[in-house]
Amino acid sequence: MQKGNELMSEDLFIPKLGQTVEEVVLIGWLVEDGTKVEFGDPVLEVETDKAIFNVEANAKGYIHFGPHQMGETLPVLTVVATIGKKDEEFSPSDQQAESEPKETSQETPKESAQTAAGVETHEAVVPEGSGTRDKIFASPRAKKLASEKGVDLSRVSPTGGEGTRVVEQDVREFLGQKPNATPIALQLAQEVGLDLETIVGSGAKGVISRSDVERAIRERLSGASQVSQVTAPKANYAETKVTARQPLRSIRKLIFDRMAASDMQTARVTLVTEVDATELVTLRERLKAEKSESWGFAPGYNDLLAMIVAHSLKEFPFMNARVSEDGAAIEQLGPVNLGMAMDTDRGLVVPVIKSADQMDLQSLGLRFRELVNQVQSGKILPEDLTGGTFTMTNLGQFDVDAFTPVINLPEAGILGVGRIHDKAVAYQGEVKIRKMMTLSLVFDHRIIDGAPAARFLQRVKEYVEYPIMIFM
Repeated sequence: MQKGNELMSEDLFIPKLGQTVEEVVLIGWLVEDGTKVEFGDPVLEVETDKAIFNVEANAKGYIHFGPHQMGETLPVLTVVATIGKKDEEFSPSDQQAESEPKETSQETPKESAQTAAGVETHEAVVPEGSGTRDKIFASPRAKKLASEKGVDLSRVSPTGGEGTRVVEQDVREFLGQKPNATPIALQLAQEVGLDLETIVGSGAKGVISRSDVERAIRERLSGASQVSQVTAPKANYAETKVTARQPLRSIRKLIFDRMAASDMQTARVTLVTEVDATELVTLRERLKAEKSESWGFAPGYNDLLAMIVAHSLKEFPFMNARVSEDGAAIEQLGPVNLGMAMDTDRGLVVPVIKSADQMDLQSLGLRFRELVNQVQSGKILPEDLTGGTFTMTNLGQFDVDAFTPVINLPEAGILGVGRIHDKAVAYQGEVKIRKMMTLSLVFDHRIIDGAPAARFLQRVKEYVEYPIMIFM
């Protein structure tokens, strides 16, 4: 970019990575400081609470890193580097703007950087007589809300783009419609029943971030009450050699807090049943032989069980439910969005197969494999990890028979699937070797009573034992 005859450096922002992502963790630079990069080159790895993403260069030139450290948590739209001449240093445009007057007839570096990061910006109209000619940058959502509510954006304190860009939440805060907190912080606080008014935000202008809510959760779990200011005694840590230390951040931190939240909020009950999976095994072997070549993959037990669970949820909609956000109602959900819990190097991830009950086996299998590949490559989209209405988790590959999985809030239940193994059982009046498995249904007794939950599990068992009811 040029201003007059002077070549100016380009800001490299952390782009928006989904509707709910407000902050990321810096994982590592993919290039050396001062390296020449081309537009579109991957230069930085960042981690959200869901996956790892690459940030690409938004200009051609030499990259100069900012002062941020790896492992640091930063809001999206933060400038982490600049791209310009070889002999330059890190110099984001907000520092340049302090020493140079803005030229309203030309595009500013910040506008270009935000556009290159995939963030559309709008220039808000400042009424005459307001005493300023500076441009006000606002997101489309902020501009729309301000227009609907008649808000002058020049009166709104911006928090986006390192305090230079008005986002929707800034307008809502101005209107006093909701607490000064990020969407993720709001969601997490609602899940565990925390009052945001009792939390002091550590972000810019006092914004409450996810880390603030997580800290409050840990304080509550350890017996520290923000209301009574009573501090629980600390655990007695004996002096012993520590061989490894894993910081609680990103996915592991999210798992840490949400598992505790689930335990605090739900009235968990587990139902266990043994199932004869012999016919399911026979069906799977036949489908492998008949469909693998034409479908491009061999149908697996997870595909078959996912379809069985999806159909059972459609028949028993009280299992496809949740407690409303305000805690005043039980909501039965229309779509059956089936979460499939997966173990990864980075922790537990639950990609969601949307409208699973509307798919045939081939479509469901293809979608499941697509999500698995995205998770394994760290390229899963945030929207593919949200919106689940029920979860299935399979530990059969680890020779686990039965277990008690933790409910994935705000869902009402989760089904644990054990291994399939040979077992001598009574069958048609004789002792036979059959393929047996154990299913464990964990449900929230606040939402579902025991007998209805047992009927749901019984139907899943029937479909496993007689899969011809669904697949033929």
